[in-house]
Amino acid sequence: MQFTSEKRLDDGVIERAFTLGKIPGILWTPASASAAAPTPLILLGHPPLGLDTMYPRLVGRARSVAADGFAAATIELPGSGDRPRRPAVEQARADLRRTLEAGEPVGDEIIDALILPLVETSVPEWRTALDALLSLPEIGGPVGYSGGVISIGVRLAAVEPRIVAANLFAGSFVPRATFEEARRVTIPLHVLLQWDDAGNDRQAALDLFDAFGSKEKTLHANMGGHTGVPPYAGEAVAGFFARHLS
Repeated sequence: MQFTSEKRLDDGVIERAFTLGKIPGILWTPASASAAAPTPLILLGHPPLGLDTMYPRLVGRARSVAADGFAAATIELPGSGDRPRRPAVEQARADLRRTLEAGEPVGDEIIDALILPLVETSVPEWRTALDALLSLPEIGGPVGYSGGVISIGVRLAAVEPRIVAANLFAGSFVPRATFEEARRVTIPLHVLLQWDDAGNDRQAALDLFDAFGSKEKTLHANMGGHTGVPPYAGEAVAGFFARHLS
């Protein structure tokens, strides 16, 4: 991990851009974090739209996390931002657009081609980033995961023992393989679902929630579309992480 820039935001949060090999990322730490008082960490997931595009939303989430005393970090997903494009995934995106424009149901073949390569590549990258982040003296764990492509969150929750709690966003296509993986997830979960999300299969989201093996799992469903998450939903997420990371 190499830090490439550092700045202090107006609320005292320190924002540092880094590279992990050729993968860009950002780390936000509260002013209180130090080697003498290391802070827990929340990994901020996001859709594959590029860090530059997602930055306003990510920094807002990071500021909220820092206000609760936690560090936050994210990395660029494969095929996004300045990372090399992946022809097979680009073809799957084009197939998805054509299917949606035609008003046809999205089949498993398209979903698998779109999501599974992203999961297979990004989860090892997230775990490598976690190795580097936890080596910093001001980051001490425990670790949470929040948001992003839900299949990535499910895989991380299933295979990464350092993640002790996860907040998942039900708002993306889910391969059938992810339902099987969900049964292996046992950590506490907080799942957000927008009830009227036109791009989300509501029943699939409910079935996935039912499949999780966690003894503690909470589903927060709110009326509204994909971008209509109410502000108070964030308060519930903050309380969830305060219980499990503090």
